[in-house]
Amino acid sequence: MNKSEFSRRRFLKSASQGIALSSLIPLCNLASAQEQVPETDPTALALSYKHDATQTAAPAGRTCTNCILYSGAADAEWGPCSLFQNRLVAAKGWCSAWSAKL
Repeated sequence: MNKSEFSRRRFLKSASQGIALSSLIPLCNLASAQEQVPETDPTALALSYKHDATQTAAPAGRTCTNCILYSGAADAEWGPCSLFQNRLVAAKGWCSAWSAKL
């Protein structure tokens, strides 16, 4: 085996490892999206966010589940909210930015 074959093999091995590692990057982003928004978060405070809509001045029936900003499953307890950078909010929660899903 000559030097050019060895270098080519090393390059191909390194490139394949790099591709494999780069496929894990979206998983890292997903993990950060799993953080629950605390009611003490500055944005949550500014928007009067509560984990339980019954503890707010929200009209009956308005919860994160039926807000256009909420992208969690209908039967989930927590789901991502675009307002909070896709961190998790309580499905039964509410904030003053609530807007009906179309």
